[in-house]
Amino acid sequence: MSATVPPVPPAQPVPGAAPVALATTRAPPVAEPVVVVTGPYAGLATRTLAFAADAIVINVVGWFVAAIVTLCLSLLSLPSSVKDVLLVIGAGIALVWTASYFCFFWSTTGQTPGNRLMRIRVVEVATGQPIKPRRAFGRMLGLVLSALLLCTGFLLILFDGRRRALHDRLSGTIVADVAAEPPIRTVAPPRRTRR
Repeated sequence: MSATVPPVPPAQPVPGAAPVALATTRAPPVAEPVVVVTGPYAGLATRTLAFAADAIVINVVGWFVAAIVTLCLSLLSLPSSVKDVLLVIGAGIALVWTASYFCFFWSTTGQTPGNRLMRIRVVEVATGQPIKPRRAFGRMLGLVLSALLLCTGFLLILFDGRRRALHDRLSGTIVADVAAEPPIRTVAPPRRTRR
């Protein structure tokens, strides 16, 4: 026969006694693995062709929407001042569409349709993963800056070892060629020795 042992009630604090802190031990922090993004990196020609393909997609969608809106507005009799305001609004929408296109694709998969066609990917240097939306927006602003400087921001690709343009340097990204082996490898963290 087995005897049952009644459960032991939890210890009650002694009235008037100071609380006792339990000693806890913490494990030493474990170093995170280091992500190293190795080549091959996308060059100027590949990136230019990918950008041209993206420009075609952006413009075809923009022209299609503009044609529909223009057709609908042609049915109405609007004063020229209203048409001018609508034109400015349309230009603003086109800019938002273009920025959203790049930011969306860079922050989700790291590949726009043009990048996918050319088999390249935008990744963060530190992690090797697609960039966050805020960084994608900053990269988009850097892209405009690269173009405003008579395209000299793009020419940095020819002289940088990792083929980074000005906007890549500003946003902490690289454009990796994914047609070859995966460009990302993880290096185990150094082991800590106990003394």
